[in-house]
Amino acid sequence: MSFRSILLFLSFSVCLSAQPKTAATSAKGKSAADLADGIRPAMVKISQYGREGLDGIGSGFVIRADGLIATNFHVIDVGRKLRVEMYDGTEHEVTAVQASDEALDLALLKIDAKNLPALSFAEVDAARQGDRVLAMGAPDGLAYTLVEGILSAKREDLEGYEGRLLLQLSMPIERGNSGGPLLDAQGRVLGIISMKHTFKENLGFAIPVTQLQPLIEKPNPVLMSRWLTIGALNTKLWKTLQGADWSQRAGIIQVEKPGDGFGGRALCLSTQKVPDARFEISVNVKLDDESGAAGLAFCADGGDRHYGFYPSEGKLRLTRFDGPDVFSWAILANPASEHYRHGEWNHLLVRVDGAKITCFVNHQQVIELEDDGLRGGTAGLCKFRSTRAEFRGFRTGSDLTEKSLEPALAAEFRQKLQNYLADENSTDDTLDGLIDQSAAARRLLQEERRELEKSATRLRQLEKELHRRSITRDLLAELSKPEPEVHLLRCTLLLARHDNPEIDIGAYLAHFRTMVADLKNDPEIAKGTPQAVKRLTRYLFEENGFHGARGDLSSLSDSYMNEVLDDREGLPITLSVLYIELARELGIQGVFGVALPGRFMVGWRDGPEGELLLIDAFENGKTITVEQAALALTESGTLDEEFLAPATKKAILQRMLRNLQSRVMDESFHAALPYIRLLIAIEPDDGTSEMQALMEQMGLTSREEVLHRIDEWMRLPSRELPGHR
Repeated sequence: MSFRSILLFLSFSVCLSAQPKTAATSAKGKSAADLADGIRPAMVKISQYGREGLDGIGSGFVIRADGLIATNFHVIDVGRKLRVEMYDGTEHEVTAVQASDEALDLALLKIDAKNLPALSFAEVDAARQGDRVLAMGAPDGLAYTLVEGILSAKREDLEGYEGRLLLQLSMPIERGNSGGPLLDAQGRVLGIISMKHTFKENLGFAIPVTQLQPLIEKPNPVLMSRWLTIGALNTKLWKTLQGADWSQRAGIIQVEKPGDGFGGRALCLSTQKVPDARFEISVNVKLDDESGAAGLAFCADGGDRHYGFYPSEGKLRLTRFDGPDVFSWAILANPASEHYRHGEWNHLLVRVDGAKITCFVNHQQVIELEDDGLRGGTAGLCKFRSTRAEFRGFRTGSDLTEKSLEPALAAEFRQKLQNYLADENSTDDTLDGLIDQSAAARRLLQEERRELEKSATRLRQLEKELHRRSITRDLLAELSKPEPEVHLLRCTLLLARHDNPEIDIGAYLAHFRTMVADLKNDPEIAKGTPQAVKRLTRYLFEENGFHGARGDLSSLSDSYMNEVLDDREGLPITLSVLYIELARELGIQGVFGVALPGRFMVGWRDGPEGELLLIDAFENGKTITVEQAALALTESGTLDEEFLAPATKKAILQRMLRNLQSRVMDESFHAALPYIRLLIAIEPDDGTSEMQALMEQMGLTSREEVLHRIDEWMRLPSRELPGHR
């Protein structure tokens, strides 16, 4: 694994250890306690607000008394609302991003303030290896935590950062507060904390403060009003109230983040005039999270009073808000409706006629009642909680109701559609027959299309189930062979094809055979295991560039053997399987998989009595001892013998399946079901404690019943799964 791949530019953000050092005076400089007293007043906590409201907390520090603050670029991100909290608890909105450089991961923020205490800069060139350094940060929001360490080195040779000076630190750095200052023993700023080692607790990096100077001297200021206006609403058409983040793109209004009202309420009111007497308003809305709510607001007074009609948790809710809090809120109706389409665009319409309020979803009436508590005012959009919603086609008028087709005309149109489906050359004739009633005909077309889509969905589901059952059958057939005859590489390709039916397993096996051919007659391979292992390691990791995943370790691609062969990048287990299978085909003895906790590796011995050595395929084939692996992977520094035994091919495949399952489980239990089913299918029905516990939990008595239940769940929309919220 390259050095760059084990460094993490924290998405938001790196923080310093929450374990403060005790006050101790250095021979050079002030005590830690005295330094902390001087540093704290210049420290700030930066809150970034994203999709779900508060996205994270970062650090910064004042570098100029007029409110100029230094931090990392990734702390502020692009287009986000930012708020700064001073040490004394006062808060400031950021007025401008005074300067920024994403490549350097540096940013300067401006707030409206005067006479702030500011930190001074140190001479980076004068700093020496071994110097005492300190840093202050806010792990998990615990602001103004101090930690000490040493300056380990100055480096310009890190892979991926060649030519850029970075300060290597020996101090505990944790997640939570990037952008904090690195200080010398006199409390002057040497750098900005920005990186940490993925695994090592006391290894991190800082950007030298000298790299801030060009941003200070030549700023590229962007006012926050401009920073936040990508996709801004037209203020002549819309007025937003109570926060949230409203934007518009290509005619679609989007909203995210909770509003400032109770329950995350926020409004976006239209400036269009609403008719005084009978009126209707309508909009098409789509929610990304059915536990939230978004829809129409009407009879709004421009403050806290209005009606709302919107989908919420799968139902259609009509509410009246008479004030700012939960005590002035009433649910007037909350019915479920078969006409509401979960996860799709839905057309909402409200008709107000005297005291009567009538509500429709997708042109079907769902609510009718009398309530005249509010009248007049304006109409628009509303949203609640953390859901992200989209709106299009907002309208207001006296009569927006789309008229239904007469039964005879509807029958005529349906006949024309049947003729069209039977004759691909009849487009023009069909259009001519529908054009005079285009709106109604289009609605009928949509209804017919949805019915066809339901049928197509069922056929796609059947096709997918047939494919997965076929893969399961092939895997079971392969795994039923005696262990030496099981073709592990083919099993891993079948596992990849389980998710992607387009994979040509034969082509990838042919690719693998060319790799075998490259080494088949190599003299080092013939010399015996130690020399052969070295040659195979060099072939894979030096000559062909196979390496551990350098990007998002949650990506499924790194678990698919076909993509590992294509991109030469993978997880420890996929790279190890490739290594083991090449060794098997080349006749290299004593090479096997070792299922260590947290890291799968390749094990090898030079003969039955030889020392067990380990090859870390994720770290470019680095050879390590069992003792070194134990220290790196366990708290106790020891490994049980069971972890060092050769892993069976079936166990390897099960571990790969669990990797896939865990990578999708957090996002969607529904997406994990196919992997759970496959795990159960290849697990023998031998009364194992794991299988028995699962059957008891589900109230079933056999593995076949468990598989059948999972099949039923896979056919359901995710919102209808047991326990879905």
